[in-house]
Amino acid sequence: MSDEYAGYDEELEAIKMRKLAELRKRMEEERERRARIEAILRQILTPEARERLSNLRLVKPELASALEEQLIMLAQSGRVQIPITDEFLKKLLTELYEQTRRETKITFKRK
Repeated sequence: MSDEYAGYDEELEAIKMRKLAELRKRMEEERERRARIEAILRQILTPEARERLSNLRLVKPELASALEEQLIMLAQSGRVQIPITDEFLKKLLTELYEQTRRETKITFKRK
């Protein structure tokens, strides 16, 4: 009976090891992707703009990621002057905010 469980333990351990290896691989790929993005941003942003983006990433990571993708796309397509300044970044943030902002509407139902 203990031999039967030993087989399960070995199989379970093999599954755990595979999952752990997959997780490590995904984490490494994410680290490499993040490093590539950071390298591109260092090339296309002024120090002030990079600092603003870093602050935004602390507060709203999803918005910062969307903005990073948009900045890289704009720079690679040549539709923006490089280096991207803090003023341009503020303008882009305002536009993104306006696009994603939801208007709050409160209605009262009277009886």
